[in-house]
Amino acid sequence: MVAQGVLWILLGLLLWSNPGTASLPLLMKSVIQALAELEQKAPAAKASHKASAWLLSAPSSGPHNHLYHFLLEARSLDAAELDPYSLSPELQGLTKEVAQHGVRDGQEYGVVLAPDGSTVAVEPLLAGLQAGLQGRRVINLPLDSTAAPQEAGVTFPDVAAVAPDGRASSSPGLRDAAPDVTTANIGTNSPDATTGSPDVQASLPAAKAKSPPTTVDSLLAVTLAGNLGLTFLPGSQTRSHPGLGSEGCWDQLSAPQTFRLLDPRASLLTMAFLNGALDGFILGDYLSRTPEPRPSLSHLLSQYYGAGVAGDPGFRSNFRRQNGAALTSAPMLAQQVWGTLVLLQRLEPVHPQLQHMSQEHLAQVATNATKEFTEAFLGCPAIHPRCRWGAAPYRGRPTPLQLPLGFLYVHHTYVPAPPCTDFARCAANMRSMQRYHQDTQDWEDIGYSFVVGSDGYVYEGRGWYWVGAHTLGHNSRGFGVAIVGNYTAALPTEAALRTVRDTLPSCAVRAGVLRPDYALLGHRQLVRTDCPGDALFDQLRTWPHFTAVSLPRLHPRDPPPLHLHQLQEAPAPCL
Repeated sequence: MVAQGVLWILLGLLLWSNPGTASLPLLMKSVIQALAELEQKAPAAKASHKASAWLLSAPSSGPHNHLYHFLLEARSLDAAELDPYSLSPELQGLTKEVAQHGVRDGQEYGVVLAPDGSTVAVEPLLAGLQAGLQGRRVINLPLDSTAAPQEAGVTFPDVAAVAPDGRASSSPGLRDAAPDVTTANIGTNSPDATTGSPDVQASLPAAKAKSPPTTVDSLLAVTLAGNLGLTFLPGSQTRSHPGLGSEGCWDQLSAPQTFRLLDPRASLLTMAFLNGALDGFILGDYLSRTPEPRPSLSHLLSQYYGAGVAGDPGFRSNFRRQNGAALTSAPMLAQQVWGTLVLLQRLEPVHPQLQHMSQEHLAQVATNATKEFTEAFLGCPAIHPRCRWGAAPYRGRPTPLQLPLGFLYVHHTYVPAPPCTDFARCAANMRSMQRYHQDTQDWEDIGYSFVVGSDGYVYEGRGWYWVGAHTLGHNSRGFGVAIVGNYTAALPTEAALRTVRDTLPSCAVRAGVLRPDYALLGHRQLVRTDCPGDALFDQLRTWPHFTAVSLPRLHPRDPPPLHLHQLQEAPAPCL
């Protein structure tokens, strides 16, 4: 009950904060600090869970206010009932700044930087926590879903409060949205789990063949389903929606205040929003299955954005995509998106394009949105852009690649020898390697196309579009991907191997930058080196795209390659 009250008060403070108050850096730890301060001051008697939904349904809360308003049970709450507790001016300024998500003029608002290096939208995270504290609710849709929309204050569907029994389902994901909702036990997942990737090849039923949805899961609706459906409405006739999952750069990483998007066409479904929505879904599900007394929200978020909930390193934000995929399936999510659009037809007069859409059209929108989300987000690795790890500028003018390429070359860094298991160390390793390549080797930039850490992330080097300096004589023919560590005698984590073997190349093929029939080779097959180490190379030889035939050099007279075997890691400050 205390957790519900604290969430209420945190959101209620937005109505009482004075404009212009000083704000803390936009860090997740600042949000957790605000929660911890409220938890110390809020008595259990103030544990109403309705006020957060009331706030989210306020007119200033964005385009989804009616959905929050209805699903999070907030209509009957009056502003006079909000009894905010005093926070410091800095924390009041922070809560006012981060609780509402938006994208304007290339800048994203309502987002914070998490310890794992990811950027997270706070609004969908809070909505998911609120839905989870309510115990998951199933909305029974009316049969006549094409009827004229009702006024927002009119109750029409039957709402069933769901009290999950806390038992994990035997399968890795939800298979339907029936009132007896059961969910996967995320806490049993680990970074080395072999399951958890979405079945992106699973065919979604054609719109005409699918049965109309009869229920909506409140947790999925307020985190993912509603936003997916609404964002894909204008682009439902296209294969992919412009700007889905757009990344961005902070003005600084130590005390971030401004976040600018890299794609000027970005929709509201930015990478930060998808991160926050998925975190809200995962943590909301966890809260719905956790009996009283539930952990404090500050403690739960500290664990989730730290070493892992209940000490499980696989249950943390670094692995949100794997854990989110384990909780749902593409067919079920498509039904939920469709059902939420049906609900919005009745609740949302602010979306006139919904009002006269047929069920077949709504089903097609839901299918397109789900396919893009599962393939381009859940099915792809999270890649930190160069600005996130503090890359120095490219020296000179990069040479563009002639895409698509036909090869993927696998490396290990050798030095740094230990695998990097957190963002601070991985980012420091990237800066160290770039300094060595630029200052000692006199290269224009870090040589690799991408570098894979053991923290669940890929780090952008020269990226998909520029010729690298990773495989002498073959740099223009393939991408060079390195795994941080020395893999002469030991293997990388299963998560890192899966990234190089499966998710990174499959996403490159989908994006059209790597040919579907690409060949995978170890560095040693093309130049005189032990890279990528005996243990890793033996593993590569078992992979489907591995090619045993060594290729001739494009430039036979090139000198022996310069490699990192003598690299001494330079000290670098942690972020």
